Amino acid sequence: MGKMTQSLAIALCQIAPVVGDIDGNVARILKARQEAAAQGADLAVFCELVVSGYPPEDLVQKPAYQRACMEAVERLAKETADGGPAMIVGSPWREGDALYNSAFLLSDGNIAARRDKVRLPNYGVFDEPRRFTPGAHYPDATEFKGVKLGLMICEDMWLPGAGEHLAAQGAELFIVPHGSPFRKTALEERTMAARARVAATDRPLIFVNQLAGQDEVLFEGAGFVMDSAGVVQFRAPQFAETVALTRWRKDAAGWACIEGPEAQWVGGEAMIYRAVTMGVRDYVTKNRFKGVVIGLSGGVDSALTAAIAVDALGADAVHCVMMPSRYTSKESLEDAEACARALGVSYRSIGIEPGVEAFDKMLSSAFDNLPKDVTEENIQSRLRGVLLMALSNKFGDMVLTTGNKSEMSVGYATLYGDMNGGFNPLKDLYKMEVFALCRWRNAHHAAELKGPKGEVIPERIITKPPSAELRADQKDEDSLPPYEVLDPILEMLVEKEMAVRDIVAKGYDEATVRRVEHLLYVAEYKRRQAPPGPKVASVNFGRDRRYPITNGWRDR
Repeated sequence: MGKMTQSLAIALCQIAPVVGDIDGNVARILKARQEAAAQGADLAVFCELVVSGYPPEDLVQKPAYQRACMEAVERLAKETADGGPAMIVGSPWREGDALYNSAFLLSDGNIAARRDKVRLPNYGVFDEPRRFTPGAHYPDATEFKGVKLGLMICEDMWLPGAGEHLAAQGAELFIVPHGSPFRKTALEERTMAARARVAATDRPLIFVNQLAGQDEVLFEGAGFVMDSAGVVQFRAPQFAETVALTRWRKDAAGWACIEGPEAQWVGGEAMIYRAVTMGVRDYVTKNRFKGVVIGLSGGVDSALTAAIAVDALGADAVHCVMMPSRYTSKESLEDAEACARALGVSYRSIGIEPGVEAFDKMLSSAFDNLPKDVTEENIQSRLRGVLLMALSNKFGDMVLTTGNKSEMSVGYATLYGDMNGGFNPLKDLYKMEVFALCRWRNAHHAAELKGPKGEVIPERIITKPPSAELRADQKDEDSLPPYEVLDPILEMLVEKEMAVRDIVAKGYDEATVRRVEHLLYVAEYKRRQAPPGPKVASVNFGRDRRYPITNGWRDR
């Protein structure tokens, strides 16, 4: 063994792999490695399961898929014979009957080391024990250029054990490839978990995360370098691909990072808006839709959905349709058109009244002069759904639905009507968050957003009382508690799983809480048929919260 190096240049390669596109992922990895080489990197580090894309779900159980991933790792290893940077990549790896979630050091044309993930998460969006075998033991230190690296995958950083074992083996620097999903609290949670490992071991740490939307799960990148005192020194950007070089020096105190990326992270509405926009962009483009079509009602939800779509895809790819009925107000017609004009999207109006009259006539004998009720309201919503799907079929654009989490929670939505579509950008955003994001977008912009700067959602859309406009003088508050009351109750029931009595103890009316709980449970059958949407909160409907449709439980 030659003399141990006193300096290392390590590139954080924050790229956007696509689940199942193994050849494309290999090309993305090699392109990033080329960029790392141009920057003078010794080592290029990629995220968890970068070869397969993450999460691969049950696709990873196909033997042909496993073989393709393993062959890709071997191809990538051969590429490192050119004298350029070594690589750390993640891939599924089969050995006998066991399938591992593994990370590999590829160097000098070979697979120099393989390390298997030990802690397989089985909560929230994760169900890795269903697919992978845990590593047989905590990972050993991995030698590279005479330096002992502590290579551990994602969850192995979050819990005590692997990091402490690696430090005891003499690991000098932790490298942690991640597939850590976005949620509102993710930045601080990751920092706290990394700090716990660093505090227990006195070793610095490199955190490399996946980027991009994968169905409902978002990955925002935001890799970082943490020093041995637990301070985040350098940050890779959120929501953007990057190959960021970090330079390391060793002295008597150990390894320290002396140079790295200095991105500014954002939180709050800026972070949530950009995350959802990325999710829409990736869902539409990765599934090869030309564009999207949106029912623009003059209300706040459809206006925000349209703004997000334009920021994700560009105005040319967004087609908005106003579908007025006899109950549509003059203000809604004006507001929808003003919003479409501000966003620069194509806009048309197709009245539904001829369809309503046709259905009234078709059903008159069956309904036999029964009084009008929610049935006739739902027919209007379903007619609009039929029109949107017809435009989708004819022109090849995907329908974006516009329901928010408050509505999805309590079933204030029409199956085969306003729930018709392929993706729902607002699915994990409560109504009060929708208002906040509208105000944020009117006042702010960001480099990756493709829509115009300035006010794109007319102020009257934000300030007028919400209404479905399916009957005369209708307001949401005729059917639901005010959103200022409803949203906190839902958050306590859904995200925090709080007991009714504990919610009441916080000052909420017991009858209201029990009514909201009942609505939440009986709407499960609707949510089971709803389109996917980007996960933003700690608990979303679908991947996180999996409740039975047939459910006799009510909190006593």
